[in-house]
Amino acid sequence: MKHRVYYLFILLLLPFVLGVVSCREIVKGIDAQEIVDRAIADAGGELYDQSDIEFSFRDVIYTQKREGGRRVTTRTRETDSGRVKDIWDGRSFRRYHGEQNVIVSDSMANVYSNSINSVLYFAQLPYGLNDPSVNKEWIGEKTIDGKQYYQIRVTFNQDGGGEDFEDVYIYWFDAETFKPEYLAYEFHVNGGGLRFREAYNERYVNGIRFVDYRNYRPVGEADLMQLDSLFERRKLELLSEIRLEDVVVSRDNYN
Repeated sequence: MKHRVYYLFILLLLPFVLGVVSCREIVKGIDAQEIVDRAIADAGGELYDQSDIEFSFRDVIYTQKREGGRRVTTRTRETDSGRVKDIWDGRSFRRYHGEQNVIVSDSMANVYSNSINSVLYFAQLPYGLNDPSVNKEWIGEKTIDGKQYYQIRVTFNQDGGGEDFEDVYIYWFDAETFKPEYLAYEFHVNGGGLRFREAYNERYVNGIRFVDYRNYRPVGEADLMQLDSLFERRKLELLSEIRLEDVVVSRDNYN
């Protein structure tokens, strides 16, 4: 009799359990987008599309403006032979040495434009996570140094994802503020490898959030999903620091 009551209880409970699991799967399906949307709203939201941005990174000046509905980015640096300015508008690449237009092969133009895009992409995170080529997946929650984070896995479509479309990223968003405080990625160019970045020096410039990063790499063999644990155990090697300087955000050209 007791066994019969027990099995009856399980049968009655099963639809509820399945319903909870089903709901949780649905929640997982929308969590990633909701988390990213809230992170972008906190970091500046619509101000990204209304602002011109300029900053210095490793003695190179980067700018981004919107002209005719298109993002135009530039990279300017001083060399021994004069000033070199690269311009990328999403369709064509131009290089100027002083006032002279320099002819650049298609292959090198692609390398230079990807380099500019990479710097601007990281500088404006999490804004770029809503680009059409980005795929986002909620993969769980994780505690790092006593704080709770949502983990989002990011991959890219080949169409629109650039040459590095096979790279895989993991982002850790603060469970209370939704700010991305850590990221890790697996890349395949130049021999490939793994990186883990820790955000610091958060500041808001004219309404838009900027951070600097401590850039780490694993000492030995590791997996992308292990990097947060290795960071907690102080088993990652500090490779470099990524600092944005002289950040200026203006909206003089926008209504």
